[in-house]
Amino acid sequence: MSYYINRILNTSFEQTIEDVVQALQKEGFGVLTEIDVQATLKKKLDLDMKPYRILGACNPPYAHRALEAEPLIGTMLPCNVVVRELETGEVEVAAVDPLASMQAVENPALVDIATEIRGKLARVVDSL
Repeated sequence: MSYYINRILNTSFEQTIEDVVQALQKEGFGVLTEIDVQATLKKKLDLDMKPYRILGACNPPYAHRALEAEPLIGTMLPCNVVVRELETGEVEVAAVDPLASMQAVENPALVDIATEIRGKLARVVDSL
């Protein structure tokens, strides 16, 4: 089982970020965090790399259900979505597969939640 759901696009990096945020909103997610890996590595290590951002997406009703079922599941939240520019100039969008990450947690109550969130994230990626 892969640990992510992805798609490669022929759009600009910045346009892809906008499209991903809009697609996440349509599925009930908000972006809680945005980590600019490219800028961070440049600042901290003076390394150059292609644009790479990690969007921390949260769907509050599902996050609440997951926390009710497993109080420490917050260690695996929010759902990360990566947007990165490839060497070819194309842009890859990859979302965590919550079913894969939840396998480490032995709580059957999380399976249904993870399945539903996986469906939502797959629709986000497929809609791009």
